[in-house]
This record gives sequence, C-alpha cells and structure tokens, in this order.
Amino acid sequence: MKKLIGVLLAVLVIGLLVRPASAGDKLGSAPYEKYETPENCGESCHTDFYRQWQQAMMSQAYTHRWDEIEYFKLAVPQAEKDEKVAEVKAGCNGCHAPLAFLAGDIPPPKPAENSRANESVSCDLCHSVTGFVGDTPYNFNWITEPGEIKYGPRETGDAPAHEIRKSDFLGTAEFCGTCHNEKSPYGAWVKSTHLEWKEGPYAAEGVVCQDCHMTRALLATAEMSEEAYPDARLHLFHGAHDPGKIRGTVELRIYPDIVEAAPGETVTFSVALFNQKAGHKFPTGSVEDRILWLHVEAVDDAGNTFHLPVDAKGFDGEEYTIAADVLAYQDMGIALDQPDFAGVQRDGVPIGDRIFRMPYFDPQGRMTIQQWNTASLGPDYRLGPRETKIETYTFVLPADIAAGKLNITATLNYQLLVRPVQEFLDVPAEESAIVVVNTYTTTIEVRP
Repeated sequence: MKKLIGVLLAVLVIGLLVRPASAGDKLGSAPYEKYETPENCGESCHTDFYRQWQQAMMSQAYTHRWDEIEYFKLAVPQAEKDEKVAEVKAGCNGCHAPLAFLAGDIPPPKPAENSRANESVSCDLCHSVTGFVGDTPYNFNWITEPGEIKYGPRETGDAPAHEIRKSDFLGTAEFCGTCHNEKSPYGAWVKSTHLEWKEGPYAAEGVVCQDCHMTRALLATAEMSEEAYPDARLHLFHGAHDPGKIRGTVELRIYPDIVEAAPGETVTFSVALFNQKAGHKFPTGSVEDRILWLHVEAVDDAGNTFHLPVDAKGFDGEEYTIAADVLAYQDMGIALDQPDFAGVQRDGVPIGDRIFRMPYFDPQGRMTIQQWNTASLGPDYRLGPRETKIETYTFVLPADIAAGKLNITATLNYQLLVRPVQEFLDVPAEESAIVVVNTYTTTIEVRP
C-alpha cells in the first residue's frame, strides 16, 4: 500500500513546479520535461560548453559501457534478490542518470534505446542545483529547482531563453561532493573524493575541485568578443578517464644504496613516489575497480631481465597491496546466479609488485569490486595529496649476471579496471588499457 501511495503522489506532481527535494524523496518527483535537453542548450546559445560536455565523462555517466555492464549485469540483479542492497536499483541513477531518477524511470531503458536517461549528467541538471541537504554532501543529496532560472557563476539578468542567477554553491567543492562522496547500503564510504580533498592541504589553501577539473579559459567563440568572460570555465571535466590527466600525477625516482656490486652481493633500491598533482588521494573515486601498481625490473648488459618484487613492510592487510596469484570478487556470483562462483584473479599484474589501493570487502569478508555490496574497507594504501611513499627492493645479484651496466627501471602503471574482471565480464578492452603514470631508470656497475 505504501508503494502504491508513493506512485500516486509522483503522478500528482506531473506538470507542477518541482519543490526542492532531498535524496530521500527525489525519486519520481519530476518528469523529464522539467529539464531542457543538452542539445537545446548547445544548439541555441552554449555551443562551446556543449561540445566540451560531449567529450566529458559527465555526458557518458550512464552510457559508458563499463557502467552499463556493472549496473545491468551486476547491480540490478543483486538488488532484486537482496533486500539490503535493493536501494541501488534506483540509487545508482541518482548520479549516473539523475533525470531518469527524478522521473522515476527505474531501471532506465538501456543506452541502446536512446532514451533521455542517456543525457547522463546534463547541463540543466547541474545548473538547477541550489544546494544540498544535511551537513555532508554525498549520495546525490543535491537540491534541484528546475525552471526558468538557471544558476551560474554570475548574474547577468535575462537571457533570450531563461533568467540567469548567480550561485556561489556551483563553485564549491561541496557541489562536486554530492556525487563524488558515496556511502554503501552498509555505511562504508565507497567514494570519498571530496572528503579526501577536505582533509588534505589544498582545501586549507582554498584550491577547489573546479580549479583543476574545470580550468578557466576564454571560449573560442568569445575571444574576439567585447563581452568575453574571463571567469568562464571549461566543461571538459578532465579526470580518471583522461590519460593526459593521469600521466605525471606521481613524481617517481629510484636510487641504489651502492653504485657497484659483484655477483652474489646485495643491492637495495629505494623508490620515492610523490603525489605532486592530485588534490585528493590517488587513485580516487571507484577505487574498488582501479589499480595503480609499481613495477621494478633490472636489465643487465647482455639484455637479461630480472623482476624485482617489493620488500614487505609488515602492516596489517599488506597482502592486499602486493600482487599475488589469488582469486577474489566471488560476490559477482550473486547476480550471475552462481552461488559457488570461485572468483577471478584478483590483480592481473606481475606477482610481487606493489599496489596502491584500498580493498573493499563484501559482508563475507571477500574482496569485491561491487561498491554497493561493500560492508567494510581494508588498509588505505593510496597516495594522499602531496604525500611521499618510499618502497624498497632488495636484489641479490645472480651468479650469471653479465658484467657492465645494470639498468634498473621503476614504472608506475594505472588501469581503470583490473584486467581479469574486464575479461570475465566482457568489458571493452580500453577499460583496462595500461596508462604509464611515470617511469624512471637508474644504473649501477656490475663487476666481473
């Protein structure tokens, strides 16, 4: 009966002005027609912004192939079986397809059907947000007020299509936090990019998300105009899916404790990693999917290659931060109707490499890539903003190593999705393409 009453109330608001809504009562509160399409914004006035948005992940939050597979193949089937996570069937769309969520179009049509859910995070959605509910922004607790008033960085009165009103909130990190912080149904912080920023040095200095992810630039169509706006920001939203943004995030150096050695002797190499670029932890966001690992190898003068595993530090849970030949992600079997699913390879990177991650655990204590099924978190061994980590590698020179120069190279690699999961779920291969964050080589002399 309660569900029936909820549906009837949703129907009554059709055609009415939508009141501000909290995360708990927005579902089904506004029809699609309350919001302009991105095409209407782009084809009428905001051509530059529209073209930028089309290239950004904001325009693909619902249509991106991995997100589609994760939602329809894993999240929805589990939500329909497990009451504890039932809310994610609708809730995922609060950030990935907010207009579908507001319209009560749950689950939305698949991207191939080309519905308005495909607009993902659209122009009108963001420019109708006026604030958020509560003390902490998370789980799409933004307040939306669609209508003739559009909110932006300045108040310039009436435009041909709508009124323009200044909103300081759009320029805050909290605006981003309404979707870039997330708690699972079990209360675990499975996304905390805004909170990581807030606890770091950039927040104290007044550097906000938009300063790095929406940089200031004159629009191409306005550069020769008398009304060019110097505070205009690009709507490209460079982030985790942009290799150019990822490269160089971490500064890397490797150095030996001695400069020459003979076969049988031991050399210790130290690798210093400094997060010089990200205002939050790296990696961040969907860190259950992403993998950042350090690979070190030595090549002697004859071309022989030796892989160096990292020296263990001994902290609790460290085994999840060193690549191993073990299985994980067994809870995918819930959605796949395979209760005895053994899992897939956990890491898919060379055994012994250091991984900078925070493992997510399901209610049974197994490592998971399903944020909605995350009941607890493991050690957070990621790189914080302006943090330096030192990793060591102890190498006993083999008896048959060639004399001469020995080149030791440290390479920091990044993938959006661990390859074994990508292959198992038939996700496009580009999702696990390796991006080299940084690399550095040092040399010692091997004596005969």
